[in-house]
Amino acid sequence: MSEYNFDKLIAYCNEKNIEVTDQKLSQLSSFYEMLVEKNKVMNLTGITEWDDVVLRHFIDSISISEIINLSSFKGKILDLGTGAGFPGIPLKIMFPNLDIVLFDSLNKRIKFLQEVIDELGLCGIEAIHGRAEEFGRNISYREKFDLVVSRAVANISTLSEYCLPFVKVGGCFISYKTESIEDEIKNSGKAVTILGGKISKVSHFSLYDSDMERALLQIDKIKSTGKKFPRKAGLPSKEPLY
Repeated sequence: MSEYNFDKLIAYCNEKNIEVTDQKLSQLSSFYEMLVEKNKVMNLTGITEWDDVVLRHFIDSISISEIINLSSFKGKILDLGTGAGFPGIPLKIMFPNLDIVLFDSLNKRIKFLQEVIDELGLCGIEAIHGRAEEFGRNISYREKFDLVVSRAVANISTLSEYCLPFVKVGGCFISYKTESIEDEIKNSGKAVTILGGKISKVSHFSLYDSDMERALLQIDKIKSTGKKFPRKAGLPSKEPLY
């Protein structure tokens, strides 16, 4: 079926009761090939070896299944700051039922992701170019998503200001983290509250069959975000709400 070794991914999926099909593995193979080829001319990822991509991109992306059942998920998902398509593309491939929007501020990445969507024949997924500070105020996107996910590298206060304005009341934002985040959580409490959220769950685990530590932070949206948020471009990262 494929020249690539999927043993680790298949074992992980079997353990987590995630269905694996030949079509899914073929799509992941094609995505990998497109990623590596495009990476030659633009900076998409520093991780390009197959085994590393499987663990640190594919398995890491779908590890959100540690805290949420995606097989039966019916809501709309936003992958904010998707970059090279993580976690959104692997999530869509492994859970075809999902309705996903990929969002990034760099148009070159979005064009690449649209090529991936077209080549893999993915439905129920779109790629949008824009800034979170602007689209977070757009009535077509503000508080329209049941789940917002992000693997973007930023502190929780900053990420919350980017992400929570997109989350419906009753929905949640889940941040992928790669290190100990206790101090970060402590320092972000005020910002999360101001933005209408409440930290509800933190899951610590090691990536499958490795010593790479990961954490998933779930912030529930309990009330609407104030109209003045997100602030204008640059402020959420330069002046986080502490």
